[in-house]
Amino acid sequence: MATLTGKVAIVTASSRGIGRAVAKRLSQDGAAVVVNYVSSPDKAEAVVQEIVSNGGRAIAIQGSVADKADVLRLFDETEQKFGAIDIVVNVAGVSVFKPHSELTDEDFEKVFSVNARGAMYVLQEAAKRVKDGGRIVQFSTGGTMMPIPAGGIYAASKAAGERFAFALSKEIGHRQITVNVVSPGVTDTDGLIMPQEAINQLIQQTPLGRLGEPDDVANVVAFLVSDDAHWVTGQNIQANGGIL
Repeated sequence: MATLTGKVAIVTASSRGIGRAVAKRLSQDGAAVVVNYVSSPDKAEAVVQEIVSNGGRAIAIQGSVADKADVLRLFDETEQKFGAIDIVVNVAGVSVFKPHSELTDEDFEKVFSVNARGAMYVLQEAAKRVKDGGRIVQFSTGGTMMPIPAGGIYAASKAAGERFAFALSKEIGHRQITVNVVSPGVTDTDGLIMPQEAINQLIQQTPLGRLGEPDDVANVVAFLVSDDAHWVTGQNIQANGGIL
């Protein structure tokens, strides 16, 4: 029997990249999966169809984590379709890489609205609706531990999500719900917008000598949401090939 058989999972920003890999992996492990997206319905539906064609259950639900009404609707529609929620994985994030002296108010709003406020909304609702014994995973970045030139605003916004998750792990642990953070290193997706020179330098600093792949990170999430990880909570797992 698959390890997540009978479970219901929401994966935000799962129409592409790491989120897509997470949604597919949780489905392979038996979960019914909600593929959340903001503006790529065709890509989201393609993920759903791939899951369904492999015998899984999935639906796509549009919504931005930065919009509280969208987040409430995401959880409402999930419960209406699949029932009570066991797993929430908040992958959603946007990035801006600029020297600090060049940052604008618009840059701040862009990243903090999704990475900080969005994390607050998703984790708030997850805390209310995830079943006892459930799993919550918040995504961050290795940049909160290893400073990267021009990466300050992205790291700062992601650090907010980390702190929300760590506090939440203490608040709902009595319900046997685990709350953890996954921090990917440089991962080969279409959302990787760092300058190539910076990417090359990070590869050189990575002991395993390559960019991460979405499946590398999805495998870590699969462990954290499984029964095997029932004793792991309040942790930041660096899925980065050993660069830190």
